[in-house]
Amino acid sequence: MKRLELAIESIILASRWLLVVFYIGLALALAVYALSFGKKLYEFITLAFTLDDTDTILKMLGLIDAALVASLVVMVIISGYENFVSRFDDQDGGDDGVHWLGTIDVGSLKVKVASTIVAISSIHLLQVFLNSSTYTTDQLMWLTIIHLAFVVSAFMLAYIDRLMGLSKGKKDEA
Repeated sequence: MKRLELAIESIILASRWLLVVFYIGLALALAVYALSFGKKLYEFITLAFTLDDTDTILKMLGLIDAALVASLVVMVIISGYENFVSRFDDQDGGDDGVHWLGTIDVGSLKVKVASTIVAISSIHLLQVFLNSSTYTTDQLMWLTIIHLAFVVSAFMLAYIDRLMGLSKGKKDEA
C-alpha cells in the first residue's frame, strides 16, 4: 500500500511540470502583445505632431497600460514558475541575475497582481474621463465603482498578506 501511495505522490508532484505549458503559452502571448505594442508605438510616432494634447496623452496612456499588462504577465510567468515548478538556477554564481527571483511568494504575487490591475484600471479610468463626453453619466459611475472595487480588493489582499506575514513572524519567534 505504501508503494501505491508513493507512486501517487510522485505523479502528483510531477504534475507541476504541466504548468510549464501555461508559462510558455503566456510568453508566446507576450511576444504577440509586444508586436501589438510596436504597432501602437509606430502609429503614435507617425501621428505625434498632428495630435492635440488630449489625444497625445491618451496614446501615451495606452502605451503605459500595455507596459503594465506586459509586466504583469512577466511577473506571473517568473513567479509562478519559481513558486510552483522549479527554482531558477544561478547560471554563473554572479550577481547579474534578477535579484527578486525567489522572493515573491504566492501572497505577495497576489498583492502585486492586484496592484497592477488597479494601476491598469486607473489608466483606463483616466482615459475614459479624458473622453467623458462619449460616455453617459451611468457609464462613468459604473466604471468608477468597478475601479473602486479593484482598489478595495487590492487593499484587502495587502492587509491579509500583512496579517499572514505577522502571524508567520510570531510562529518563527516561538
